[in-house]
Amino acid sequence: MVAIETTGLTKRYGDVVALRNLDLHVREGEIYGFLGPNGAGKSTTINLLLDFIRPTSGTVQVFGHDAQEESVTIRQRTGVLPEGCDLYDRLTARQHLEFVNDSKNATADPERITERVGIADAIDRKVSGYSKGMQQRLTLGAALVGEPDLLILDEPSTGLDPAGAREMRKIVREEADRGATVFFSSHILDQVEAVCDRVSILRDGELVVEDTIEALRDAAGSEAVLTVEVDHVPRDALSAVRELPGVSEASAADTTVTAHCRDEAKTTVLTELEATGASVTDFSLAEASLEELFMAYTTDRAVQETGTPADNGAKTEART
Repeated sequence: MVAIETTGLTKRYGDVVALRNLDLHVREGEIYGFLGPNGAGKSTTINLLLDFIRPTSGTVQVFGHDAQEESVTIRQRTGVLPEGCDLYDRLTARQHLEFVNDSKNATADPERITERVGIADAIDRKVSGYSKGMQQRLTLGAALVGEPDLLILDEPSTGLDPAGAREMRKIVREEADRGATVFFSSHILDQVEAVCDRVSILRDGELVVEDTIEALRDAAGSEAVLTVEVDHVPRDALSAVRELPGVSEASAADTTVTAHCRDEAKTTVLTELEATGASVTDFSLAEASLEELFMAYTTDRAVQETGTPADNGAKTEART
């Protein structure tokens, strides 16, 4: 079943097009990364999903419910961690969670929620005394109330230290394991890469790609860095490796050979090194990061260098 489906979704503000013909298909139970530079249309999309604003054209459905006609039903099934959420300074964490319980007709235990997000010792302190990270943890806790079918997380790691970000990722995986769909919007790309099943990238209000990270690597033609430890580097080894299909560069330092190559060429590189007389003792492969892929799909300079067709108005979809 499709958890989120948008068709031709467009939002204009006068002459400014914030979102153009967006077609999203988020599967039920997946962790879906939603990426894009500032101003790409990510927050606009989230506001349209929740019916906080109305589209100029197009449709939005969440679990088969129309976002405009059945927004209350959708919100009852959705937990939201908005970017820049303002909490009530005079209320405690317990009071905040009890308020969310009342608004969603839920019976979540505030103590269990605060323990899960790491602020149990501050449950009865007023939020005015919370750090930014503690406020972010409380907001995440509020989103978890009622075991929602859909979690919309907008920049969920804001204000969190590395330990807090790691705990947040653990909670995201736990929610997906129990069957929730997670819509994960963030510019912290290593957070997205660590948890998401699929990602989409917006550029200037348009969807330029939607697929798994591995498929994006293939579509962008990105190279990996293969590091090989050998007993020695034969005289002709580097020239032989450089001539292999899928290899763009090869170098050596002492007994370490480094090759920039497509993923499918790594076995050939190892075989060729051994054919020249080297004995391979170890190797490692560092694939293109999500940050590199993001740049390839969102900047004109990177597009020219990689050949990725991500020009304005273009929509590239790499499908597995």
